[in-house]
Amino acid sequence: MKKRLAALLTAVLCLSVFAGCGGAKEDLAYIKDNGEMVMGITLFEPMNYNDANGKLTGFETEFAEAVCEKLGVEAKFQVIDWKQKENELNAKAIDCIWNGLTVTDERKESMAFSTSYVSNYQVAVIRKADAEKYVDIASMTGANMIAENGSAGQTTIENDATLSQNKFIAAAAQKDALLEVKAGTSDIAVLDYIMARTLVNDATDYSDLMIVDVELASEPEEYAIGFRLEDKELVAAVNKAIDELAEEGFMAKLAEKYAISDALLLK
Repeated sequence: MKKRLAALLTAVLCLSVFAGCGGAKEDLAYIKDNGEMVMGITLFEPMNYNDANGKLTGFETEFAEAVCEKLGVEAKFQVIDWKQKENELNAKAIDCIWNGLTVTDERKESMAFSTSYVSNYQVAVIRKADAEKYVDIASMTGANMIAENGSAGQTTIENDATLSQNKFIAAAAQKDALLEVKAGTSDIAVLDYIMARTLVNDATDYSDLMIVDVELASEPEEYAIGFRLEDKELVAAVNKAIDELAEEGFMAKLAEKYAISDALLLK
């Protein structure tokens, strides 16, 4: 019995310190040993999306690859259920969340953030045929709302006294929300301006949609990379790489390539 108890206590101690007794390493060493950093993403233009040849590309795709090159590891991208992003991160199914992740005080309690790199805000997208119907928040009373599940768009709807009373559908992705509005199964999609301005224009399949000129939230948003709270060394290493990329002019050129120079926070 004493031997079993001693073995049990040893196992508990090993789990608590991770690095000891052959347990899993944490932080930067964990990434270096694996030789890769796994990014949790969703397909989100112009950040991460498949081009005409099916190749993953985008502002954040190239950004992540450049950071990983400086860290000496491979960038690996994994599409996740955005609603489950925190669970995926804490379970180590991914090493970070790198996909238009909005920094909030609530999220700071469960994850660490890198340097913020892009500004954003939420917008309402409707069919052009409804342009005279939905002109402000008050006129949106009774509309069918849609946003990506677990997104800042959903939070914006839930925090608004008028919009929160409407029927709400949670979409699997922001692009799905646009498709629902286009199909007429939802009236208003709330999503990131960074994505909306890329897709909602006369040169895309969403030429029949429009962004409503109405302020949905008073505070601007910032995108940053989300890490596990304990991964302090990794966050510091990533921030150092980001600073170097900004100083080298890489970030400015990348933002220009994907037409988001006005939103870039790294000058």
